[in-house]
Amino acid sequence: MPEITWEEPFCAEGNNCFRLGTDTTGNAYIAIAGREDEPLTDTREALATLIRDIKAGKADHLL
Repeated sequence: MPEITWEEPFCAEGNNCFRLGTDTTGNAYIAIAGREDEPLTDTREALATLIRDIKAGKADHLL
């Protein structure tokens, strides 16, 4: 697996923490904090689209 630069965890109440990361080859990663060895992987563009869609409210029905 390539070298991943992880951001600080995003945590809700309790221990529900996620981490976002990127590598130098254009990939993005999402993992549960503490389980970074098992990330969901896609392109940085896919991660950017996910973030934009969430900010636009397209996942509000999941709240």
